[in-house]
Parts: sequence; structure tokens; C-alpha cells
Amino acid sequence: MHENRETSETPAVQPGSRSAGEGSGHTARMHVCEESHGGVVPMNHSNKDGTSLEENEEGRPLIKENAGQPNTCPTQSGEGCVSQGLTGVRKAVRDSNKETRFTALLHHLTVGLLRESFYSLKRKAAPGVDGVTWQEYERGVEDRVVDLHGRVHRGAYRAKPSRRVYIEKADGRKRPLGIAALEDKIVQHAVGTILNQIYEEDFLGFSYGFRPGCSPHDALDALSYALLKKKVNYVLDADISSFFDTLDKGWLVKFVEHRVADPRILRLIQKWLKAGVMEDGKWSEAKTGSPQGSVISPLLANIYLHYAFDLWVNAWRKKWAQGEVVVIRFADDTIVGFQYQTDADRFLENLQERLGKFGMELHPDETRRIEFGRFAEQNRKRRGEGKPETFDFLGFTHISGKNGLGRFAVRRTTIRKRMRAKLRQVKHYFCLPVLHPQSREVHNRDCRLFPFKSIREPGRMWFRPGYCAVATHLCGLLPNRANCCPGSLLASSIWRFDFGNVRPTSWPAIHT
Repeated sequence: MHENRETSETPAVQPGSRSAGEGSGHTARMHVCEESHGGVVPMNHSNKDGTSLEENEEGRPLIKENAGQPNTCPTQSGEGCVSQGLTGVRKAVRDSNKETRFTALLHHLTVGLLRESFYSLKRKAAPGVDGVTWQEYERGVEDRVVDLHGRVHRGAYRAKPSRRVYIEKADGRKRPLGIAALEDKIVQHAVGTILNQIYEEDFLGFSYGFRPGCSPHDALDALSYALLKKKVNYVLDADISSFFDTLDKGWLVKFVEHRVADPRILRLIQKWLKAGVMEDGKWSEAKTGSPQGSVISPLLANIYLHYAFDLWVNAWRKKWAQGEVVVIRFADDTIVGFQYQTDADRFLENLQERLGKFGMELHPDETRRIEFGRFAEQNRKRRGEGKPETFDFLGFTHISGKNGLGRFAVRRTTIRKRMRAKLRQVKHYFCLPVLHPQSREVHNRDCRLFPFKSIREPGRMWFRPGYCAVATHLCGLLPNRANCCPGSLLASSIWRFDFGNVRPTSWPAIHT
């Protein structure tokens, strides 16, 4: 059996048997007729028809899907359908070997594809250095797209520098972003749609970040399955330090050239890499890195890590691992599970050497190997040690716990620093109506950032148990205004908050 989403895993190599994880690309869901069963570990077929099973798959089962659908949606936003010409590109990739290079791709960048790319962009996205918004560009979009198409094919298209902005992280640091000009976003989206036809057949199944049809939920599902069902006793939480800033442009172009030989596509990518950034009216070009925030950056990052990490780790676990090894990668954040501690320590040492060859290094504070799994608590208790350590992945802290039957279970809670940052934001918006009464329209607008759902009744709010952490803190955020009546969490399906003498119309509506 097989399904589309997986966490790749490799059991210990046995004589006469074939280790899992030998190559598998990521076959699009619409190109296979698949059926899943929750009682069987699903398997993922190779992208080429007629070959044997290549990679074990871990993830939640999928429902039946129809084969032979004429249209696909490979764009990162999932919007818009791919033309039959691009479907032919994917078929050619599937029918060829991994060494085949594609010499003619730009002719697939048509006016229609540019138009679809424009309408796939976010309407309210911040403008780049040109100051052109989506709404402004929509006026006369047909003539603009035709002109853009002509410039791209004539070689007259020039990439503009990205506008540098900073966003605050939960730990207080600032993350630099590069906002591309609108026309650059359109062309990048179109080129990404074309390149996705190639690389979606090449990418391995344990790569989840910024791919069509993949989401953080899929990666979390795969991780939970691996921890519960596979022989995982040690977890390596590996995070590449400042990946987008240290990415080597020379290596990136070489990696793209493995599959793309169209010089016009390569020139477009080089133009974006050399466009630089504008900050406070000053232009600068970094020798390394790609602006984080551009449309093409996630795909280029996945290509880079596919050759620098994915293929290497897939070969390492087959050649050197003594036990099972499972891998889940979401962009530059990776979780690797091991059966034996010796494998984990050896892998960490080899990984540091591997990344050093490409100008990258692991974050010293966010990379660590811990004992975590079904038997971690028992083993640590036998040695007189404390509870298993926790690790963070995709915004959640993973904790070793037990279910109602006393069996091992993985508990997930929001990372503490992110919860604190969100509570500060909730406090500001939640207390606003009491301190500064305004119109209901302003309240409705301001409360779109509320991170929880509720069932509203006149004069009171009902919070679901999944949001009790937020609700508990709100008691202290609303002095003399709210009376907390939680009752029993086990006996009640919801918690109640009564808002005293506050008039219901003075409180903002919480969008569900």
C-alpha cells in the first residue's frame, strides 16, 4: 500500500533484504490511484512506474483519490491549475532518469501562466521597492502581463532589489526579510511553477517544508507516527544557523544545473540572487544568502538542502546506521530519530562536517541530541535520572507522556516563549474595549488576531478546552472585570467566563 505523505525511515539492514528509503521522490497525489488502511504501515512507490517499493512512509492515511486528473496545482499557494504543457514536463521527468537535464523550459512561461501567477499572489501583501500594490497592478493587468512576458523572453527583464524589513521573533531577536517587487513576484511564481514539475519528482518524502500539498500538520503527523510506532530511542533536533543568510549562491546554481540546462532560466535565477536589497535608501548585495521572504526562496532552499542534506542522509543511514533511522525535515529545521545512541552521536559528527562543506553550520543552542521515545522514561528511571527532556519542532514543545491506558504518548504544547508573546498581544486587544470604548466596527477589525475560538452568548464567553492555557491567563489580564468559573476540566467540555457588568455590545466580536 502507499500514500503520498511520508516520513522516511530505514530499518537495520538485514542480509538478503533491501533497506527502505533508497531514493523515492515525491509523487503528486493526482498521478496515482491510492488507497490507505490505518492498520498497515503505508508504503510509497517510486515515481517511475514498474519499479519496486523504495521508501517506507509514515503519516496519516489518505482517502481514495482518482487517477488521471488532467489538471494539477503545483504552485506554492495551491491556487490555479497547471496547463497540459507543464503536465507533460512532469511526465517527462517521471519517465527519465535522475541525470536527465532539461534544456528548453522558458517557453512554458506563457502569458496565461503569468496571469495565473499574478492572481495567486496575496492581495494585501506589502509592496516592494517599486511601491506597486496588487490592486494597482490589477488595473490594466492584461497589457502589463503581455509586456512583462515580452521582456522576459527578449531578455530585457531586470530584477529589482528587495526591500529590507525586519519582523520581531518570539525571543526578541529580529528576522530580516526581503520583499520583492510585484513583477518580480509574478515571474518568480511562474518560474517556480515550472521548476516544481521537475523537483516534485526528485524531492524525497521526508521533505515537508514549503512544498505543494505539504503543510506543518503533515510533518507533525509524521513525527508523531515515528515516535509512537518506530524504534526511536534518541532524537536529534538539528537547526541550521541563519540558513537563508549563509546559503552559498555558487553551490545553489550548481545544484540547479543538475536538472536545468536552459540558460534563460538559469539567468533569471542569477538575476534574483544578484539583485541585492534596499535598506534605508542604500543598496547592498550580500555574497551569500538569498532574501528570505521572496516567492522563489523556499523552492531554492529546498533544492539546496535536497543535494546538501537529503540525498546525503538517505545514503548515510543505509551505509552506516546499525538501527532504524527516521528523518523529518521542514525547511532548515530537522528532526532525526535513532534506535541507538552510537548512531545518533556519529551522525551528528558527520552532519557537521557535511554542512561545513557548503558553508553552513548547526545552531549551537538549538541543536541537541536527547533521549526520547517509548522506553526513554523507563531507561532513565532505571539509571536514576529524571524525566526525558523535551524538544521543540514547528512551534510545539514535544513532551514524553502517557495516555489514559498508561501507554507512551507524545504531548504537544505551544512553545512557551511564543505563548507569552501571544498573550501580550491578546492582553492589548482584549483590554482595549474596557480602557478605550470605541465603535463595534473598530473592535471587529482589531480582534482578527485573536488566537482562539469561542461560542458567544450575551454577557459571557465560552472557551473550548483546547484553549484553556489562553483562558487561564486571561483571568489575570482582566482584573475586576472577569470571574473565572472553570469547573472541572474532566467533567465539563467547555470553560466559562462571566464578564460582570460589562455590556456585551462593548466587547469585540471574536471571529470563529
